[in-house]
Amino acid sequence: MGKIVDYHSVRTGAVVVENGTIMAVVSSDELRHYGVDEVYGGDGYIILPGLVNAHTHVAMAKFRGLGEDFPIERWLNDVIWPAELEWTRKEIRRWALLGMAEALANGSTTINDHYFFAGEIAEVAKELGIRAFIGQTVMDTIDFPIAEPEEGFRFFKEWAGKDELVTPTLAPHATNTVSLELMREIGEFARERNALIHVHLSQSRGEVLEVKRRYGLSPVEYLERAGVLGDNLVGVHGIYLGDSEVSLYAKSGATLVHCSLSMAKLEGRIAPIIELAERGANIALGNDSPNPVGMMDPFEEMRFAAVLNKVWRKRTDVAPAKEVFRWATLGGARALKLKAGLIKPGYLADLVVVNARKPRFLPGENPYSHIVYSTRGSDVELVMVNGEVVYKNGILLGLGKTLEELWEELRLF
Repeated sequence: MGKIVDYHSVRTGAVVVENGTIMAVVSSDELRHYGVDEVYGGDGYIILPGLVNAHTHVAMAKFRGLGEDFPIERWLNDVIWPAELEWTRKEIRRWALLGMAEALANGSTTINDHYFFAGEIAEVAKELGIRAFIGQTVMDTIDFPIAEPEEGFRFFKEWAGKDELVTPTLAPHATNTVSLELMREIGEFARERNALIHVHLSQSRGEVLEVKRRYGLSPVEYLERAGVLGDNLVGVHGIYLGDSEVSLYAKSGATLVHCSLSMAKLEGRIAPIIELAERGANIALGNDSPNPVGMMDPFEEMRFAAVLNKVWRKRTDVAPAKEVFRWATLGGARALKLKAGLIKPGYLADLVVVNARKPRFLPGENPYSHIVYSTRGSDVELVMVNGEVVYKNGILLGLGKTLEELWEELRLF
């Protein structure tokens, strides 16, 4: 029970959950008619639809703090890629567990992860009980042994239909690290399997220039030429999209995942999200990775998205709190084809309970403002995925451990 928030309405009441879905949304007084087994929250709590972290690299928790203040190409070439070539399966499971547990405890009921050793990350997701879309990163224009294209297809085939909460995706790295031929092959495979394609897009000047040099195309034109530009595409970053690309992308039905904090830190830019949204594109939010962002907290990402867009556009009327909250919930759910992101009967029971019994949540007249500007991940007291409580009062129930205990284990590893 508590104050219920979806992007349509705010009211005092309760959410009744049965068999993994929301059965009813009722007043607190009506709850007694439903014979519920357990009641969570209460007066002073806020119930949110689960936050969809639509672009993550959870295992990069291992690299937190490395390559500080480097631009993205130097960060990748000099720091991250050399470190990634040293991964072992045992290490990646440990660090993926930490990054994923951090995201879950901070209110992410769903992640959309793009990384190497995807099978290990999928096993970790099963342990935690988080809803996870996971793709094996592939590249073919550079020599990167752990990103062999065949491994991406193999992972997808192995995990398709294997677990209710883990959905495999196709994860070409970026428009400059995947050849047009391979991207076409990925597109054909995706159409046959009704799969999502998750790709970095226009995240650096170098990427844009390389695609132009190689094919005479912009990155969005390259995706169109490859036959992958459509509503099963989840593109990420887009900070160098030109105006014609914005129009083409918006018309395609593809989603653009806004990672405002990571791109502001790595490139000093943010994507033309406002223009994309105005032209009808679906927008979602993602934390990206613990490096460079520093933390897997979707509330932090909402706050920065709201503020940085105002600064970048020099307008205070853009990215209002209610709209940013929509990006973090319904926008992410639509990107991943989930019936989620709203507190409505028939929607997935992916829910977050926030303890708002704190001074910074008063007076409470504009709850969207409080969610975006006042809430921290540490205010989350309960996370429910598919109708099951997976995090409660600091304990990750799938593991029977707290984040502090995971920290202690990794510190000694």
